[in-house]
Formats: sequence, C-alpha cells, structure tokens
Amino acid sequence: MKKSWISSSLLLLSLSVVLLLSGCSSKGDASPSKDGVASGKEETLKIKIADINTNPTFRVALDKGIFAKHGIDAELVNFGTPAEGVNALFIKQVDVAFGADFPLLNAVAKGDYSIIASAGLATDAAAAEWKLFVRDDIQKAEDLSGKKLSFMRGTFLPYLWDEYLKEHNIVLSDVKLIGQGAFDEAYIALKQGDVDAAWFSGSALNDKLTALKGVHELTDMSKTTVRLGMGIVTGNDFATNHPQGAANFLAAVDEAGTYAQEHPDEVADLMFKEVKQPKESTLKDLPNSPWDLGFTQEAYDSLTKQKNYMVQNGIIEKDFDLDSKLNLEPLTKALPEKVTYKK
Repeated sequence: MKKSWISSSLLLLSLSVVLLLSGCSSKGDASPSKDGVASGKEETLKIKIADINTNPTFRVALDKGIFAKHGIDAELVNFGTPAEGVNALFIKQVDVAFGADFPLLNAVAKGDYSIIASAGLATDAAAAEWKLFVRDDIQKAEDLSGKKLSFMRGTFLPYLWDEYLKEHNIVLSDVKLIGQGAFDEAYIALKQGDVDAAWFSGSALNDKLTALKGVHELTDMSKTTVRLGMGIVTGNDFATNHPQGAANFLAAVDEAGTYAQEHPDEVADLMFKEVKQPKESTLKDLPNSPWDLGFTQEAYDSLTKQKNYMVQNGIIEKDFDLDSKLNLEPLTKALPEKVTYKK
C-alpha cells in the first residue's frame, strides 16, 4: 500500500515537471521577433500609411479585410497630395507612402529612405487622366506665355510644365509658376482668376471644371512626352526591422489592387461611403488607374529619367546612385515573379 502511494506521488510530480517545462516552452515560442513575427505564429504589425481621398486601393485593403489577412493593422493618414504623404515620412508621421517618381526621388535623395516597389501607371490611359484646364482667353499652348501657371508643391508638375512648354517653344522663365498645396486650392485659384492654367486628375474634379464658366480643357498629359511612374517608399529602419511585415504589406496592396479592378461596383460604393466621391467618377477612373505592384526595367528607366532632370535643374542638390536607394527584398519575398529588374 505504501509502495503504491509512493509510485503515484512520483508520477504526479513527473507530470507537474513536464507541464511546467511545456509552459516555459510555450512562453518562449510566443515571444515576437523584431520582425513582428512569432515563432510558429504571425503577429499583427501596425503600419501608418499615407493616403489621399481619391485613391481606393488602401481603403479596399482595409475594408475588405485584406490587410488583416496579411497580418497588417493599417491606419490610413490622409493628405492633400501623395507628395505631402511622402513628406510625412520625414517627421515619422507615417511608415510608408506612395507617389510619383518625383516625390519618391526627392525623399530618397534626402537620406535613409528606400523605394520598395513600383505601382505602375506609366501608361497612355493613365496619362490621359491628367487634364490641363485653362481660362478661355488661352486657346492654344503658345498663349500660355506670360501667364500664371499652377503646380502642386513637391509634385512632378513643374517637370510636366517644363516638358510641355518646351514642346511649344516656351521656356519656364516666360511664365510664372504658382505653388499650391492641393487640387481644391488650385480649383479655387483657377475659378477666381488667380492662376490661368492648372493640371488636374480625377473624374470628379474634372467634371466640376468642365462645368465651370470661363474655363475649358486645353489638352491632357497623354499628348505630351511625360508618363507618370508611381511607387512606394519607406524609411530604411522600417524595412530593415520589419522585412516580413513589409513583404506582407506589399502582398496585401497587390491583392487589393486586383480586387478593386475585379469589383468596381463595390469600390464605387466604398468611395462614396467614405469620401463622398460620386460612384460614376470612381467607375470612370478605376480602369485607367490600376495598381500593379512589381519592379521592371521600365520602372527603373522612368526613375532614372526623372532623377536626371531633377539633378540637372538643381531640385536634387547632390546626385546619388539610384540602385543604392532600391530595397526590393520585401517585394521579391512577396511577389518574386513581378521583380524582373536586376541591379
């Protein structure tokens, strides 16, 4: 009887030790790495994303649970233009931002920032979305000489103006460029006669301009030599500390871009609900503005052409090696088949 009691006690003690050790092991497995990924279990990574009201991609990823599916706790921070969102990286207001080649290059030229993906859009259809509206006394490009021309600060628009005017034998010194912070500001300035011409993008705003008295559309960007590349930029610290998180973010954005193109009516409903953008405007814009993540030789060439212009015109004070400002590892991890450019 005594022997049986001792055996039972030893057995219970052994089980207790095993359970204790198992508990320690489980606790160790749950400890997150610096990447925000636990051993055997992926943890949610909080990311602040710069956005604008007319971009549906991030909203789709958030609303349809695509970010959550990829382990991303996304917070969208709205700005007047993508360039303002890129500038917010400098004060750590956001973790990632998107924009045209111009603001992206301006960011990476300033320090520890990297371009982590191209989002495409350098197409004729996308270029046609950029409309030049002018006051009625301007009937041809040559009439722009001596006029006040609007541009969004920090954007590619000075480059577009330069290229467009050169095609019509006008130099920048023959006009006065007026910097503004957002399209709404440019719209009011054009309406009041404070500027004579301005470029706009987005069907909702273009429809308002078409109805505006004293103003008409002169041309669009597809009739120029300029094509607008777009990409995603982040701080080097973020990409280094969260390589898997950055890859998950890119995978989610790519999936959301595909979802948006395949479900236009849902996207139109979402944009109306969130920012009151007319549904017909969203349906008109979506096919011409697809997000297609990747990085190709064409994306690299677009960045190179823009960088050369910015260096030659003193916008970037010191030239730099573009390859050193590309961090394609997260993209290669997320979408290896879409990275065709080789350094």
